[in-house]
Amino acid sequence: MSSSVPRKGILAALWLPTDANGNLLVAELARNLAFLKTRGIHGVLALGSTGEFPQLDLEQRKRALATVAELAAPLPVIANISDIRPGVVAELGRFSRQLGLPAVAIMTPGFFPSSQEDALAHFLHAADAAQLPTFLYNFPSLTGTRINIETVAAFADRANMAGIKQSGGEFEYHKELIALGSEKKFVVFSGADTRLPEVFALGAAGCIGGIVNIAPELMVHLYKVCREGAVGQTSPAFEQMREIGKIIDRLTFPLNVAAGMEARGFATGSPKAIVSPRSKELYRGIVDELRGKLTEWGLAPANISAA
Repeated sequence: MSSSVPRKGILAALWLPTDANGNLLVAELARNLAFLKTRGIHGVLALGSTGEFPQLDLEQRKRALATVAELAAPLPVIANISDIRPGVVAELGRFSRQLGLPAVAIMTPGFFPSSQEDALAHFLHAADAAQLPTFLYNFPSLTGTRINIETVAAFADRANMAGIKQSGGEFEYHKELIALGSEKKFVVFSGADTRLPEVFALGAAGCIGGIVNIAPELMVHLYKVCREGAVGQTSPAFEQMREIGKIIDRLTFPLNVAAGMEARGFATGSPKAIVSPRSKELYRGIVDELRGKLTEWGLAPANISAA
C-alpha cells in the first residue's frame, strides 16, 4: 500500500459489491478495481457514502478495508471511519493505521444533531485514535449537520488535517473551503462529479466521486485538461458526464451509482437496503438507457480481468 497521502487527482468513492447479508464479493470488487486502475485514477475512498458504510457491521467494515487495501495497491486508500458510535470510530481508525493506510476521513456522527463544538470534538477523537492524516467529510444532506468554516479552521489548527471532501448541494461553499485550505495548507476534494470544470476553476485539488466507478476515463480526462493543463478539450467529456448524472439521478443515491455501474458491465451485488418495486423499475430503465448512451460514446462494457 502506498504511504503517500492523496493530495490531488480523481479518487473513486468506491462502490462495494456485497451479498444480501453485506458480505463482500471479493472477485467482483477485484474486477472493478482492476478496471479503475487501468483508467488512471489516483486513489480510492473506501467505505464512503457510495460504499454504504452504515449498512455494514464493524467486522464487515474491517474486512472490507483490508480487502480494498490489498486489491487497490499501489493506489492510496483513504478509509472513511465515520460512525455514530465513538468506539467504532476509534477502532476503525486504529485498524486503518495497522493496515498501513495513508489517511482517514470522518463525517459528523449523523442521526442526532451535533453542535459545531461537539462535531469538532468528534473529529479530534477520530484523528487522535487513528494517528493518521485526516480528511473532514462534509455531506450535510446525509448527516444532517454542516461542518462550518470555523469548525474546519479549528480542526486544521489542532489536528493533522490533510483536507476536506465537500459533497452535497452547497456548491458555493467550495470557495470558502479552498481559500481556507490555501491558508491552512490542506486540500479540497469535491464530490461534484458532474461539475468538474467549475470545481477545478475554483482551485479544488481533485474529485472524490461515485461516478468514477462508472466513467473514470471521462473524469481523468477532465482533470488532466482542467487541472494539469494537458492539451485537449473539455467537450464532449463534460457533456457526457452531465448526461450520466441526469440519467442516474432519477434514482436515489447510492443505488443510482449501482445502476450506472451495471450499465457499464459490472456486477454490483445485492442491494444492502430494501428496494421497492418502483425503484427496481427505475433501476432497470436507467441500466438500459445508460448502456445505450455508453455504447454510443465508445465506452463499451468493461472487459477487464482481475488477474
